[in-house]
Amino acid sequence: GDDDINDVATMGGVNLSEESKNILATNADFIGTQIRSCKDEAFLFHGPLMSRIHEIAKRHGLDEVSLDVANMISHATQERLRDMSEKLSTIAEHRIEIYKMDKRYEVTNDVRTQLKFLEEIDKLEKKRHEEQEREILLRAIKSRSKNEDPEQLKLKQKAKELQAAEMEEVRQREANLTALAAIGPRKKRKLETPDVGQAVSLSMINRPRTKRVNLRDMLFLLEQERSTSKSNLLFKTFLK
Repeated sequence: GDDDINDVATMGGVNLSEESKNILATNADFIGTQIRSCKDEAFLFHGPLMSRIHEIAKRHGLDEVSLDVANMISHATQERLRDMSEKLSTIAEHRIEIYKMDKRYEVTNDVRTQLKFLEEIDKLEKKRHEEQEREILLRAIKSRSKNEDPEQLKLKQKAKELQAAEMEEVRQREANLTALAAIGPRKKRKLETPDVGQAVSLSMINRPRTKRVNLRDMLFLLEQERSTSKSNLLFKTFLK
């Protein structure tokens, strides 16, 4: 293939080596003049950054720091902040995610239901105890013994107070019912159909959620990062 090209070029009176040298010589002035296609903008202000860099450099025995070092530190800071922002966004997303809406979610330990069950047991036990006490008091009222001891008299007095409290409760309930009847029947709320309820739940799931990063998210990230997991900044923040 190359021999054929050379033969054709030779027949046409063209010297490929000389032409290549001429092209390189012509474009030599333009080679390397445009290194970047976009402007290199610094993330941090050069003035305060250079002052801080010189201050730290003098502490370590360095007399001069070039501008390229400041530019590199500026870019490194920008990249570090971008990386931390992405991680904080992921942490916040995990914190606000509603796992119960996921069909793969399976409840293994529902503490709220267990506490509610224990509360119901306590209510039943309290009600049973009150009924036993009420039965004892009613027996004391029905007693017609002439020679009653002081304890028996106390039981009768307590039974009378209990009956009076029950009668007052009944009167209060009847008064409330009378007042409600005078006001009139309340308007019934429209029951949501299954389709409407399902649509509402789907809209709640699909609506965009605002992600907000708080201090706990930041502390969690600092704990995970190797460079800050044992830093003074982390411990000082915990002590606040």
